[in-house]
Amino acid sequence: MTIHFVGAGPGAADLITVRASRMLASADVVVYPGTYLDAEVLSHCREDVVLVDSQRLDLDQITQVLVTSHQVGHTVVRLTSGDPSLYSAVAEQARRLDEAGVPWDVTPGVPAYAAAAAALGRELTVPEVTQSVVLTRAQARSTAMPETEALANFAATRATLALHLAITRTRELAAELSVHYGPDCPVAVVSRATQADELVLRGTLADIADQVEAAGLTQAAVILVGPALDPGRVRPDFACSHLYDPARPR
Repeated sequence: MTIHFVGAGPGAADLITVRASRMLASADVVVYPGTYLDAEVLSHCREDVVLVDSQRLDLDQITQVLVTSHQVGHTVVRLTSGDPSLYSAVAEQARRLDEAGVPWDVTPGVPAYAAAAAALGRELTVPEVTQSVVLTRAQARSTAMPETEALANFAATRATLALHLAITRTRELAAELSVHYGPDCPVAVVSRATQADELVLRGTLADIADQVEAAGLTQAAVILVGPALDPGRVRPDFACSHLYDPARPR
């Protein structure tokens, strides 16, 4: 048996991969993050599946469920919100599984920042406006950020920023980012992207904090910052991609 770390996507039950759906349908045990996951995602599971909500479990307790289930011959899916490659705690869980001699693998999912961009109908990279996306997070009551990854360092590039785990610090972060992007820089906040209660806020660094506080957002939201969110306003004549230029040799 193998422990399968599976990206559950941003929330919508039909935005998981075909592979993820098949894994859920064959799993004996599914450990899932109840805080962020739309319960409808679990409709892909068998009726007799054992469901374990990890939102109130610590790492030792989660590991015990995974290892014990493996030892009795169960197929286990460990769901993560979004994609396992971002803020999923796969690294520390996998380390413990390695120590216990338990095999594991990873199946990707649709990341939250991609779902947020889709909700906005925006490409995060626009020719000659910005060609980079920085995926990062804020630090408050969480593990410390490496010194080299200060937000100001990323902001100085003026790339598109996708901020996770930052919604409770929107006002402070907007003020810090305004130094580099300017207060009129486009910003969007997408809460619970693709879920029934999805909320989209659009504004600038000057006013987005007011909107977030008025909406009472405290979790499960992605903050996107950068000129690519409104390229026509930032640069009305932004260039077309060289890839599809008719003058490009074919």
